[in-house]
Amino acid sequence: MKSLALAGMSLAALLAGSAALQAKTLVYCSEGSPENFSPALNTTGTSFDAARPIYNKLTEFERGSTKVVPGLAESWTVSEDSKVFTFKLKKGVKFHSVRPQGGVAFTPTRDFNADDVLFAFNRQGDEKHPFHKISGGKYDYYSDMDMPKNVKSVEKVDDYTVRLTLNEPNAPILANLAMDFMAIPSAEYAAALQKAGKLEQFDQVPVGTGPFSFVAYQKDAVIRFKAFEAHTATEKAKVDDLVYAITPDPTARYSKLKAGECHFMAYPRPADLPEMQKDAALKVINQSGLNIAYWAYNVQKPPFDKKEVRQALNYAIDKNAIIRDVYLGAGQAAVNLIPPTMWSYNTAVKGYPFDQAKAKELLAKAGVTTPLDIDLWYMPVQRPYNPNAKRIAEMMQADLAKVGINAKLVTFEWGEYRKRAQQGEHTTAQLGWTGDNGDPDNFFFLRGCSGARPGGQNLTKWCNKDYDDRLIKARGMSNQEARAKLYEEMQVIENEEAPDLKIAHSVVYEVMRKEVEGYKQSPLGDHRFNGVELK
Repeated sequence: MKSLALAGMSLAALLAGSAALQAKTLVYCSEGSPENFSPALNTTGTSFDAARPIYNKLTEFERGSTKVVPGLAESWTVSEDSKVFTFKLKKGVKFHSVRPQGGVAFTPTRDFNADDVLFAFNRQGDEKHPFHKISGGKYDYYSDMDMPKNVKSVEKVDDYTVRLTLNEPNAPILANLAMDFMAIPSAEYAAALQKAGKLEQFDQVPVGTGPFSFVAYQKDAVIRFKAFEAHTATEKAKVDDLVYAITPDPTARYSKLKAGECHFMAYPRPADLPEMQKDAALKVINQSGLNIAYWAYNVQKPPFDKKEVRQALNYAIDKNAIIRDVYLGAGQAAVNLIPPTMWSYNTAVKGYPFDQAKAKELLAKAGVTTPLDIDLWYMPVQRPYNPNAKRIAEMMQADLAKVGINAKLVTFEWGEYRKRAQQGEHTTAQLGWTGDNGDPDNFFFLRGCSGARPGGQNLTKWCNKDYDDRLIKARGMSNQEARAKLYEEMQVIENEEAPDLKIAHSVVYEVMRKEVEGYKQSPLGDHRFNGVELK
């Protein structure tokens, strides 16, 4: 919202150089602009990162790990049939205040309680809720996690007790509740905006209980937060102010980092890493990513409704060349949706080697006349799993030409790209995934029938009953060995049906200045700055 521009401070003044960085102001050179500040509405790491300082959830992931720990719920109990979860809420947790220019000011009059938890569920799950249709009213994560189907009821037992009843047991539910889409906002703030007739402000000027409170957003330029002194729900902020300097170009991010105009950057160019690692003023950290980059075939559009065509394209692409030339070795060719480090990975699945003669043979078997014209969509942004989508698309285009396929390269602005792809407008499209909760279900749902709906996360629009039955069955099981067996079978099915080409699992690098201390790299790809300080 342009009306929420920084009061009395321009971006140029804020980021004028290292002298402008105060001892207790941490500046993150982020890669893109958020769509809004309500995680329930979003699906991208960029938007989640922008809202993450502001909110807490019932459960949380321990910073730097996938371990589920208490958040706004101090404890919980589970019924014998694993369908009823009773959460005891923390007392004395405060909400932020906001003073937006040209908007409705808000100061809370009560602490966090069960009403706020019910609001978080009901806004997404109840079509009659007054905020359900605000800001477009799309809750893709809530739907793709099968919450509408599985949540039977959410009840307020008392001000500090909430009972969640499921229709079926759901093994990943506590981890799912720790995901960003289940961030808990202020129901009192929503009521104040409803009274003022300013419901849209709710998603642009956020109010939560998190370690930082929202100050202002200057579109495509900067987001400002300040430490919330009354924060008690999780680890506190150790700096006074947090600034996101929105810098889409990785070369520009690196320049700002070297100049001291920001303290931290994500998604460095692989080619810059050797120079960064030699710079005594910088720290470079990395870990194997819990991620996948893939190329999705829209099975609803001929000839991709034929399995042989999809398999042919898998044989046509030289993935090892992509790993070598784009990832610069900081990744490995992918075979399955989940990376090899996750439990249930099926080592018996071998994938598709580079074999263009086999590709031509399968195209002929499918009755495809070449040359065949297709669209190849590539992402306009860097992601943890894909350092250069355009370059990968160009390499794919060259490989495809050798088997008689003319691929037209297509892209859009990032928000538009995802929206159009989720609606199924593409013929083929690049995308990828960074795991949200450390559970294999969080990857395998990407090919589930629920996500194949228009607007869903399953860009292939592939719906296979054998795969989907196992996906749903595994969610209802608590025995990890039994779940793993189903997931292993699903990987065999998906490999044979080939709704996508799995490109790579990347190594994720992040770079910061030496004075940054206490940052913990997350296997989930998120960036959290509470507990981080400047020395």
